[in-house]
Amino acid sequence: MNEQQRARRPGGRSARVGAVVHQAVTDLIGERGYGNFTVGEVAARAGVADSSIYRRWGSLESLLADVALARLNARSPMPDTGTLAGDLRTYAAQVAREITGPDGLAVVRLAVALSGNGPQGLGAGDDLLAERMRQLQSMLDRARDRGEDPPDALDVLDHILAPMYIRVLFGLVPLTPDYIDGLVDRLL
Repeated sequence: MNEQQRARRPGGRSARVGAVVHQAVTDLIGERGYGNFTVGEVAARAGVADSSIYRRWGSLESLLADVALARLNARSPMPDTGTLAGDLRTYAAQVAREITGPDGLAVVRLAVALSGNGPQGLGAGDDLLAERMRQLQSMLDRARDRGEDPPDALDVLDHILAPMYIRVLFGLVPLTPDYIDGLVDRLL
């Protein structure tokens, strides 16, 4: 087994380093906000060398984008309840738990900050949006395949996700099940 294969082994050292670095970033964003820490501080918090971070991610913005994308993918699996309404309700409830959880606000702030931070940050923000849209589109395509008439992915973003994100950013929580169901009902 060569070095590259060893680095990609799930649960190996590379995965552990990635996990502690991601958690360090999330913690620092939660404590200090975006832009108020360095790669060196992330490395110190994670207990790794800063050269390891630069070698793996190349820059702080790339690391931040990776953290946000990883959180997006890990915390929002696409439901398959058999109906679009059920899928949207389940998905919206998952996103609500994700963005109101212990690291939720930090990750939301990270996504917002990345998209407004120069070309590299804008690209990272675009990647986050593209991944969220890909997730939504897969759910909507499945509904279409079942014979349902789904809305556009951008409509789901505008009418379900955006209001939840805005409420979290401005401290208008909790996101109750009735509120979430109302967003889905209004869209459908």
